[in-house]
Amino acid sequence: MTALRLDDLRQHTDILRLRSGKALALRFVEPDDAEALQGYFRSLSVGSRYNRFLGAMSELPQSELAHFIHVGERDRFSVIAVMVIDGVETIIGEARYGFEADTASFEFGVSIDDRWQGLGIGSALLRNLECRAAAFGAGRVFGDTLRSNNVMISLARKSGFAFIRHPDDWKLVRFEKHIEPASQEIPCASWRLAGQQAAAVIPANARIQ
Repeated sequence: MTALRLDDLRQHTDILRLRSGKALALRFVEPDDAEALQGYFRSLSVGSRYNRFLGAMSELPQSELAHFIHVGERDRFSVIAVMVIDGVETIIGEARYGFEADTASFEFGVSIDDRWQGLGIGSALLRNLECRAAAFGAGRVFGDTLRSNNVMISLARKSGFAFIRHPDDWKLVRFEKHIEPASQEIPCASWRLAGQQAAAVIPANARIQ
């Protein structure tokens, strides 16, 4: 899959509803977001950055930042949760995910601004990611986190994920969930529509009968 064209990105924005009734937008990262995204990571607490990147990091290396802002490269995607605060669009969370067609698996990592944790943003973000995984045709969603990351472990447990031993690193735990490829209960209409549009342009003679 190639990177999405810049003029396509805004078509795939989802609105997430929180328990409080407030709404936030979840959209793909764009190249112009580089400075704001780096500022977001710098603003996280030391512990939150450590948990997000599974190690000490004060900011994203420039090479990694470049991967984050170019959506679709290597079948990896980055999205940001934004809300207008005092008239300024502000990043309050982010996620990065990828799909492995060979195993029908969808891997993700997320973070939420420390000041916005505990308000249901993480749960809403995970539900949206499950929908995106279903749009890819994934049957399995998973992520890795530090065994000491009680916040992520609690969020994953409440979201219905099961926990298994990490295959490579004893300091990590893997959480996974099997999903239906055509979930209808999770609000992600824009991404489902994108998948339908992509399927519609496949030549008829290329489709499996």
